[in-house]
Amino acid sequence: MMRVLLWIVAMAPVSFLMSEAVAAEAAEATSGMTAAQAESARTAAAAAAAVVTAAARADQPPDFLELLVDSILSAFNINESGNTITHYSISLFLLFIALLARRIVSGVVFALLRKVASRTKSTFDDKLFLSLETPAAFLIMVVGVLAALRVLRLSPEADFYIGTGSRVAFSLAIFWLLWRLLSAALEHGNELAKAKGASISAFMPWIKKTLLTGFAVVATLLTVQSLGYDVKAILAGLGIGGLAFALAAQDTLANIFGAIVVAVDQPFKIGEVVRIGTNVGIVEDIGLRSTRIRMIDRSLMVVPNKTVASETITNLSRFTQRRCEQVVGLTYDTKPDDMNAIVEEFKQIILAEPEIDQTSVMVFFRDYSASSLDIWVVYMAQGPDFQAFMRMRQRINLDFMRAVDARGLSFAFPTQTLHFAGEIADRLADRERPSPSPAQPSA
Repeated sequence: MMRVLLWIVAMAPVSFLMSEAVAAEAAEATSGMTAAQAESARTAAAAAAAVVTAAARADQPPDFLELLVDSILSAFNINESGNTITHYSISLFLLFIALLARRIVSGVVFALLRKVASRTKSTFDDKLFLSLETPAAFLIMVVGVLAALRVLRLSPEADFYIGTGSRVAFSLAIFWLLWRLLSAALEHGNELAKAKGASISAFMPWIKKTLLTGFAVVATLLTVQSLGYDVKAILAGLGIGGLAFALAAQDTLANIFGAIVVAVDQPFKIGEVVRIGTNVGIVEDIGLRSTRIRMIDRSLMVVPNKTVASETITNLSRFTQRRCEQVVGLTYDTKPDDMNAIVEEFKQIILAEPEIDQTSVMVFFRDYSASSLDIWVVYMAQGPDFQAFMRMRQRINLDFMRAVDARGLSFAFPTQTLHFAGEIADRLADRERPSPSPAQPSA
């Protein structure tokens, strides 16, 4: 139906221009005639223009509204070329029917649909019916008003403007309906993303704006094309201007594409701790141009999205487990049996913790360091909670201290022992000898 309607409207300017051309030729021809001759020529030109217009309209296939109006007029057996009281009555009747249908659709049909939607688990149907109610009512009124106008016998110029207005009105009604449908779908997607905690929820506002803007551009171009304008020339002009704009805004476009990459890959979301390069902080905002990170020292770092997309990102909030690796050093006076016993005791202390992954525990006497005998300790917590992991690690370290103290061992710390030989050793030994007490005077 829409294609037929657009074809009809596209032929209207042709008939209008042809009638105007006939009238212009008639005016030129009557410039040297008498008044009677001029009047006769104008009458002939008007008749020719009417014939041309009628022929052009005869070649056009009737649209839905025209068929509807012709059916109504045939039902009332109305064949007059002019407007009668019956024509005006039918026109008013169609307007009344349109108002009544609009009231029924808004007050009954959509009310029933909203009632049914309220019983479902999904909220999408609630948003959908609420969004479509107003555009549907507008579409009904457009059909009613245009049908009422088609009943009346108007001049060719009025028919031309009504046809143009009908194309614009139908386009607005249909595109408005699709706009509200797309907007409701995007809003529902945004709610689902937020409920699932997906990082794409941070990008949904500008994704919605981008898609709706693109839809508006396409709708405008289709409407302009239906009016008979050359859309290709318009798009060519936009292409040249877009190229110049792209060259002038390379960084901005790079940041936008970086934001798209972040939205697709979802390496982080707002509130998570990340490391980007050498910087560690909490993600506060993910924008179209940049990402804002609150650093550990509470300063704010703004990182362009093109940098975020190209840098290595470590998400510190997505641990599945926490791993501890440490070295406990004992002094060199530790006996082998004591070392073997303390290693086994360390292992049992770790295995006694319920939050430990039992398969990850490793405790070994590993190295002879410069000033200590090193015991290598590795274990992993089952959960990712950092504070719980640190409390557990503190308990284990305190148990290590108690075990070392109970066995009379000592933790090592960096020390050096110097050995002297020869004359230097003798002098140091003399200095350490106590000096003889002075002789007592004789009585």
